[in-house]
Order: sequence, then C-alpha cells, then structure tokens
Amino acid sequence: MKTPLIGVTLDSEDPGGYSKFPWYALRRNYCDAVVRAGGLPLPLTHEPDLVGHYLDHIQGLIITGGHFDVDPALFGEAAHHDGVTLKEGRTDFEMAVTRMALERDMPLLGICGGQQLLHVVLGGRLIQHIPDARSDALAHEQPNPRDEPGHDVEIVEDTLLHRIVGRNHLAVNSAHHQAAADEPQGVVINAHAPDGVIEGMEAPDYTFCLGIQWHPEFEISDGDVRIFAAFIEAARKYRQP
Repeated sequence: MKTPLIGVTLDSEDPGGYSKFPWYALRRNYCDAVVRAGGLPLPLTHEPDLVGHYLDHIQGLIITGGHFDVDPALFGEAAHHDGVTLKEGRTDFEMAVTRMALERDMPLLGICGGQQLLHVVLGGRLIQHIPDARSDALAHEQPNPRDEPGHDVEIVEDTLLHRIVGRNHLAVNSAHHQAAADEPQGVVINAHAPDGVIEGMEAPDYTFCLGIQWHPEFEISDGDVRIFAAFIEAARKYRQP
C-alpha cells in the first residue's frame, strides 16, 4: 500500500531554552501518531514562498497546536485579550499553506490551535479567552497531565467525526484557552464540551477537512487512533490536481 507523505507544521520559538538562536519545535508524538497510522511525516518550515513546493510533494497536511494564538485581526477584532500570544511568522505560513491545501482539496487535519486557524481560514471567529466569555466554563487548560482525559465531548451525529470515531461521547485531553465561536457557512460543528464550548468542526464540501480542539496524537482513546487512521487513509487516496 502507498505510504502517504504528511506535512506537519512546526512551532517556532525565539532564542532561549533549547538554543541561543531561533528554533523550531514539534512534539515527537505528532510524528509517532502519523507513523503508527501508516504515514510518513515531513515537518514543514515557515517559508511562505515554498508552500506550493511542499504541497506538490505531500498527500496530507496536519496543522498542529502550540503556545500561540491566531491574530484577532484575522477574524475582524481590533482588540486583543491580554492572554493572546502571537507568532506572526508561523501564522502567515500556516494561513498560506492551509488555503492552498483547501484549493487542492488535500486531506487536512487541524489540531487544537490548528483547528482554530482552520476555522478562521474558513470564515469563522474565535473566542479570545474562554473564561471571560463563559463564567461556567470547564478547565479547558486542564491541570492534570496532557496524556490523561480532561473532560468528555459530545460528538454530533451524521458528521464525518462521528463516522470516524463511531460513538456519541469521547474522553479527550484539553489544552486551550481559545475556541471557535460560530458556525460559518460551509462549516459544520461536530463536537461540544459539556459547557457548550465548541470542540470540533469540519467542512463537508471537501473530501477530508477536519478540525478538533483536543490532541489526538496522545492517543488516550481508540477514537483518537481512528482519527489518525481515517486521515491517513484519505491521504492515501489523494491525487494531485
């Protein structure tokens, strides 16, 4: 069977910590999950001029999470919450590669911050800081380790996500202070937390376009494993336009 090449976006950091110079970062389990599902991961550097070249070679794209937020100006809000952290170079690249991947109908999986960026690319808005928007909100930045569940999500029936995981509820981890705020035209919300916060979205006009707010690369449930398996299977079937 064909082994699809999967582009995986990198996080970026300023000098300090690992190196005295700017450096890229990617948790190993993103790549491990791709390999276990049958794919070949290719980390993507933040070079907007190389977007077309990357997409000419890969068969699927994962937009990862990280310690950053999408610029509120990109979804029409001038004010920034004090907790918003921007990484403009990363966002510029991810916006460009996501838009072009959608143009090519390439299988696309957005994870946590990647789901939020995908939502904005598709015309959606974000809640800048969940505790300010919902007084009854759960601890979406869970205090326990990320390889443990933080809360359950309810999966909406008759969605791509529901067909993949095969259940109405799923235990997930949680590491975010922002979330999708709406359901723009062409987007279907496919999961909610018990407090009503949006936990997933998809775009049915595309062959495989899925965003989830949790981190399935930790594989804390069989549903997480199935998400990567379905994504890699879609990438196997992808043909360059």
